[in-house]
Amino acid sequence: MGGAAMIPVLLVTGFLGSGKTTLIRRILADPAFARSAVIVNEWGEIGLDHELIGSADESLLELTTGCLCCRVASDLGRTFSDLAARGAGKYDRVLIETSGLADPAPILRALLSDPAIRAGHALAGTLTLVDARAGEASLARHPEARRQVAFADRLLVTKTDLVALGEGLSALLAALNPGAPVLAAAHGTVAHGAVAPGILFDTSPLPAPLGDLLAPDHPAPDPQPALHSGGVESFVLVRERPVPGLALVLLLQALAEHCGGRLLRVKGLVDVAERPGRPALIHGVQHIFEPPQFLPAWPGPDRRTRLVFIAEGVPRHFPARLLAALEEEVAEEQAPASEAA
Repeated sequence: MGGAAMIPVLLVTGFLGSGKTTLIRRILADPAFARSAVIVNEWGEIGLDHELIGSADESLLELTTGCLCCRVASDLGRTFSDLAARGAGKYDRVLIETSGLADPAPILRALLSDPAIRAGHALAGTLTLVDARAGEASLARHPEARRQVAFADRLLVTKTDLVALGEGLSALLAALNPGAPVLAAAHGTVAHGAVAPGILFDTSPLPAPLGDLLAPDHPAPDPQPALHSGGVESFVLVRERPVPGLALVLLLQALAEHCGGRLLRVKGLVDVAERPGRPALIHGVQHIFEPPQFLPAWPGPDRRTRLVFIAEGVPRHFPARLLAALEEEVAEEQAPASEAA
């Protein structure tokens, strides 16, 4: 395996009627996406029946566009194994379309932790569609819609050809997921051109919302106020001084153990004391944290530790106080060794 390139996986979510089918059709019609695999977790939700070649009972089907379509089985890992075996060399990326009522958490957990998936695939991000007309009402009434937005790396407001993105919906999106870039789509088309791989599969070293949040010209996040909607809150932990590596490891372990499912997303950069100038990129979904990746340099002039939390029922001061306690504990344990030396 060594230097084998990982195949990127994009999770496409959105509440009922948000336009996922239209977007997927646009994607598959784009020549740039000709070598794409599509996984649908609810049979028939994506209207591509007329384009399928083969029996509807097959788990892997070849499309007239040259793409692949794979039906999600009960075990997502088994589905990926089947896709890799039967579609080896035939696809360059994977798109997973969820049901309109789906909670993205179980799928994201599988993508981040299942060995069968991680063997050859890597999560590129989560794109959540929001209907410009019905989005505000859906977010107000349905917890599934709010969780879909909270888990997103990027938000795509659809049907803007019918209704412009209003201030009310914009405020709700910012409250649920303040760091996620918001794109607009009309007739399934992003901006003024067709959907392009660079828009959906970000090749930058930072997750899309984090890269936007930490851009040099972006104001530093306020660590105190929390934005909230329907029980989902977002807040930022900021640390001026470097964090001991052991304290960071203990923090992630404690958060996973004590907060678990209440942590929708955790993302950010940590200034690790033992790795000056090389920030650790942190990315977690509920109790699953990916191993920290050390970037070659800071993406901007702000070199403080910044961790963005999107959570349900987690006191906003808990992570900061927990980190402070762990830092003190680590310092006490290391003090005797330093004095003896």
